[in-house]
Amino acid sequence: MRRPWNYPSLPVYSVCTDSNMNICTYFTAVSMKPKRFMIAVYKNTKTLDNVRKDKHVLVQLLSKTQSKHVRRLGMRSGKDGYKLNRLPLKEYKGLPYLDGALAIMELSIVSMQDEGDHLCCFADLLSYKSLCDGEVLTTTHLRDHGIIR
Repeated sequence: MRRPWNYPSLPVYSVCTDSNMNICTYFTAVSMKPKRFMIAVYKNTKTLDNVRKDKHVLVQLLSKTQSKHVRRLGMRSGKDGYKLNRLPLKEYKGLPYLDGALAIMELSIVSMQDEGDHLCCFADLLSYKSLCDGEVLTTTHLRDHGIIR
């Protein structure tokens, strides 16, 4: 039987900085005015280093067809090497994103709060763009295909 927090099927996002991407499922809106989101970023990661330095990120909503990128972006550290080579990338306002992403959101970090093994980053929406139609990549899809437990 599943643990209660594993019942919901969550959308899979990727947090993009100027030189790194990681997988993120702890992402949610927390305010309508201003339009503010919470992004939970693992501690001791290249992405967190970049977020702290730049305070500017692009969050992309991944499509089911992009599940093949989850191991590279979520199970490898950017501190161990550059993860973005050989990926189909595009650029939005100086930040990379994966070709085929369903949507992107440009965010500005306004505050951070230490929460266990993650840092919760609160960020205001600067701009967004819906890119294409498709099926959202979810945690259920990743579990069903043995990519996550």
